[in-house]
Amino acid sequence: MDFELSQTQRPVLDALDSLLGRHAGVERCRKLSSVEGYDHALESELRAGGFFDLFAEESMGPLGATLAIERIGSHLGTIAATAHLLVLPALGLHSVEGAVALTREGDAGPVRFGAEATSILVAGRTRCTLATAAPHGALSSAYGFSLGRIEPGTGEVVTAATAAGMLAWWRVGLSAEAIGMMQQALDIAVQYAKDRRAFRRAIGSFQALQHRLAELTILVEGARWLTYEAAFRGASAESAAIAAAHTMATLHKLTRETHQIMGAIGLTREHDLHLYTLRLQALRTELGGLRGHRRDATAARWAS
Repeated sequence: MDFELSQTQRPVLDALDSLLGRHAGVERCRKLSSVEGYDHALESELRAGGFFDLFAEESMGPLGATLAIERIGSHLGTIAATAHLLVLPALGLHSVEGAVALTREGDAGPVRFGAEATSILVAGRTRCTLATAAPHGALSSAYGFSLGRIEPGTGEVVTAATAAGMLAWWRVGLSAEAIGMMQQALDIAVQYAKDRRAFRRAIGSFQALQHRLAELTILVEGARWLTYEAAFRGASAESAAIAAAHTMATLHKLTRETHQIMGAIGLTREHDLHLYTLRLQALRTELGGLRGHRRDATAARWAS
């Protein structure tokens, strides 16, 4: 099923794709990974182009911002897209410069952009705090998504009872980023199945392989539509957690299946597949991973 963009959404997202084609992509990702650097140049271009303001625009809104995050993910943009395009505007916060790390109070594990973050948004029990960041250095890097421990410095309480909203929009953005990358990884595997020949025929002509790729396609489409629905309906705790749970389950299966289909070549430095699948592993750990999303979806359903 194809998603039909409105007449106002299409030109905006076409302009975004054009910008990302010039300032992001696999080669830019490889270059940044060698220095583990946050892409301040890309952030500057997106900010100047008005893409950080999509959430508040009547013609785009939260769904438009979610679509933009999906495209940034598919182009391997190395910026805190979820924080800048969804979470901060959803909380009514002014945009801040540079990497923004997202975390929950009490979480001691490493966070994305932990080495470069200048600000950290912390979800407490009922409220959020936006604070200056005190990075402890990077622990590892998943091709641009540096992971590191970070502690809040001085900060201000945003508003009361915003923590649930922050977590919900975080899940929507997290899912959108993953969907963009999963679709690219799936497209790479499908093209490989068409090109790779065995027994004098393309391996994609074998029914067993067709079934596996068809199942992945259905799972990715399911994740996409659940995420779009959550964004369109204002990111309720239940819809956001369900979208994230399905997306993370799909992510796990897609990573395994695409690498099995392509074999060792998908993990070589020269091939593009691992640029997407390694980044996807960084997304798997956020907000308690698959179990955390399922647990919160259950709590939201039975608490209502």
